[in-house]
Amino acid sequence: MKRQSKLQFTEEERADPTLEKPITKSEKAADKLEKAQSKIPKKKIKTKKRTFDAETGKAKVRLHFEEVDKPKPSSKLTHGIKKAPQRAALSSIHKKISEDEQDNVGLEAAHSTEKAGEFTVHRMQSAYHSHKLKPYRNLAKAEKKSIQADVNVLYKKSLRDNPQAASNPISRFQQKRAIKKQYLATHYGKGAKAAQTTATTAKSAVKKGADTVSKSAAAIAKNPKVLLIILALFLLIAVIGGAVSSCSVMFQGAISNVVSTSYTSENEELIAANDDYTALETALQNQINNIERDYSGYDEYRYDLAPINHDPHQLASYLTALQQYFKAIEVQGELQRVFEKQYTLTLTKTVEVHYRTETRMDTWTDEDGNTHTDTYTVEVPYNYYILNVKLTNKSINTVANSLLTTEQLKMYNVYLQTKGNKPLLFGGGSIDGSPSTDLSGVEFVNGERSGNQNTVDIALSQVGNVGGQPYWSWYGFNSRVEWCACYVSWVLNQAGYSEPKFAACQSQGVPYFSSNGRWANRGYSDIAPGDVIFFDWEDDGSSDHVGIVIGTDGSRVYTVEGNSGDVCKVRDYDLNSSVIMGYGLMN
Repeated sequence: MKRQSKLQFTEEERADPTLEKPITKSEKAADKLEKAQSKIPKKKIKTKKRTFDAETGKAKVRLHFEEVDKPKPSSKLTHGIKKAPQRAALSSIHKKISEDEQDNVGLEAAHSTEKAGEFTVHRMQSAYHSHKLKPYRNLAKAEKKSIQADVNVLYKKSLRDNPQAASNPISRFQQKRAIKKQYLATHYGKGAKAAQTTATTAKSAVKKGADTVSKSAAAIAKNPKVLLIILALFLLIAVIGGAVSSCSVMFQGAISNVVSTSYTSENEELIAANDDYTALETALQNQINNIERDYSGYDEYRYDLAPINHDPHQLASYLTALQQYFKAIEVQGELQRVFEKQYTLTLTKTVEVHYRTETRMDTWTDEDGNTHTDTYTVEVPYNYYILNVKLTNKSINTVANSLLTTEQLKMYNVYLQTKGNKPLLFGGGSIDGSPSTDLSGVEFVNGERSGNQNTVDIALSQVGNVGGQPYWSWYGFNSRVEWCACYVSWVLNQAGYSEPKFAACQSQGVPYFSSNGRWANRGYSDIAPGDVIFFDWEDDGSSDHVGIVIGTDGSRVYTVEGNSGDVCKVRDYDLNSSVIMGYGLMN
C-alpha cells in the first residue's frame, strides 16, 4: 500500500488558532500511519542487475536482495472458502463413521475425540490467520484516521477562507464531501473511485433494507400471530447463543494458549537480534583478552571467568514475552539491559607483601688494621601487585525471572518450553535421532561436474563426531553453538577453500552463494560432490540447516551433515524433497 505523506503547512497556518488543533491531529495521525506501515512484515526478494565489463566486452548479471512488504494474506472469508472443500470432505467421512459407530463404543469414543481435535485445529488455524492479518488491519485503521484528520484540516482552512460556506448544515456537508473526494483523487488516485463505488453500494443496501423493513412491518400489522412467532424465535436463538458463547469462550481460551506458544516476530528479526547479542558477547571477550595490555604493570593477573555464552531461545522467549512482535532495531536498548544484567566483569586490585632474598656485605677492620668483608643474606619485604579479573554469567533465564512481570514470566516459560515452535531457528540440525544412512550399496553418478572428492573425504572422516568440537571453537566461539554451518565451513577450509566461512545459514551462507552467482534452487540437476546443500525445515523460505553433498544416484541426494541430532551423520533425501531449499555450488 502506498504510504501517505503529511500535508505541508505554512507558518501562518500553524499560528492560526482555528487550525492549530486540526494540524496537530493531522500530524499525529500521519506519524501513526507511518509507524503502522513500518510494522508490515517484510521479505527479501532477489533481483537481477546487469552490468557491462569494458575489459572483456561481456555483460554480467548479478543477483541482489531488496526488502519489500509482504503481500497481505487472504481475507478470513477467502481463507474459509479455500478450506470449504476440505471441511466438506471431512463432514462426509464423519457422516459415514457415524452410521457405523452406534454398535461400537470404542469407535464412538475415538470418533468423538477426533472430531474435537479437528475442531480445535480449525480454530487454531483461524486464530493464527487472524494474527497474521493484524498488522494490515492496524494499517487500514491508521490510514482511515489519517485521511479523516487531513480532510478536517482542509475543511477548516476552507471555512476560514470562505466563511459563507458554513451558512447551513447542507452546505457544510456538501463542501466537506467535495473536499474529501478531491483529497482522495489527489493522494490515492483510483482510491477515490473505489470510495465512491463503496458509498454507492452502501446507499443502495440501506435503501433496500429500508424497503424490506417496511414490508415486514406491514405483514406483522395484518397478522399479530407472526409477531408472537418472531418473539419465540428470538428467545430460542438467545438461549442457543448463550450456550454456544460459553463453549466458544472455552475454546478461544485453549486456542489462545496454543497460538501464543509461537514466536510472533519474523524469523530474520529474531536471528538478527540474537546476532546483535552475540556481538556484545564478542566485544566482552575481546575486552578480557586485552586486559593485560590495557592494565599493564601488574606482577600477576588472576582470572576467574565464567563462560561467555547464551541460549538463543531464552533470548527470543524473553523478547517475545516482553514486546510480542518486534524488529531487531527496536530492541537494541533491551539487549544492552539484559546483557548488563547477565554479565558482570569486575577488576579488583590487591597488594600482597612478598619477600625476596638479598645478599649483603659488611666490611670491618680488626686490631691489626686488617680489613675484612662478611657476606650474608636477608629477606626483604616488597609490594606484589595483583589484578583480579572476575566474570560472572547469570544466564538469561535468571535475568528474565528478575525483570519480567508475573504474566510475562508465564509466557516466557511457555515460549521457552516450546522453543517458539521453531526449534531449528538458530541453526540447529535435524531432530531425527535415527542412525546414519548405509552407503555400502550406493552407486554415485557425478554428472557433468566432477566435484571435489577431497572435500567429501574430509567430510566423511568426521562422521560420528558428537557435540561439534572442534568446528565451533575453530570458528571462534568460546562454547558450543548450533554447529552445522561451522562444520561445513571447517570442512571447506580443510579442503583448501578460504571462503565461504559462515555460522548462520540464512543471513550469511545463502547470501554468499547468491551474490557470487553460485546458487541453485531445489530441483537443480547438476549438483556434484562437495557442493553445499541448504535446508528449510519449517517451509518458511528461510534456511535453518546446511550440509555437504556426497553425490546423487539420479533420484536421491546423499549428504554429510553436522549437528544432525548433535552428531555428524550421513543422510539422504529425495531430490525433489520439500525440505531442500537449494545448493551452494563450489568450484
